Amino acid sequence: MNKWITTACSAALLAMGAAAAPSMAQQAQAPAAQQAPVNYSDAQLEKFVSASKKVAVISQEYTPKLQSSTDEATRQEVYREADEKMVDVVRKEGMTVEEFNGINQAIQQDPALMERVQNIAR
Repeated sequence: MNKWITTACSAALLAMGAAAAPSMAQQAQAPAAQQAPVNYSDAQLEKFVSASKKVAVISQEYTPKLQSSTDEATRQEVYREADEKMVDVVRKEGMTVEEFNGINQAIQQDPALMERVQNIAR
C-alpha cells in the first residue's frame, strides 16, 4: 500500500514538471521497470497527466493527516483511504493502476518520455 502512494506521488510530481526526491524515485522503481521501452500514445500520456494531477491533490490532502497520525493503526487507515481515492481517480481517467504505474516507471528511466509528459502537463 505504501508503495502505491509513493509511486503515485512521484508520478504526480513528475507530471507537473517538478523534480521528485531521489529517494521517492528509487522506491517507486520496480524490477519490472527494466523491460524494453513502451511507446505510449499522446492519449495515454494525457490520461496519465490528468490522473497524476488529481493524485497530487489527494496526496496534498492526506499528507498532513499522515504526519499527524500518532499510531500505526491510524496511519494504515489514512493510507488505505488515500489509496482508494487514488485508485478511483486513475480508473475514472480510463486507466488501470498497472498502466499508471507502468508509465510512471517508464518516465523515471526515459528522459525523452519525461519531457513529453511535462509538455503535455503544461
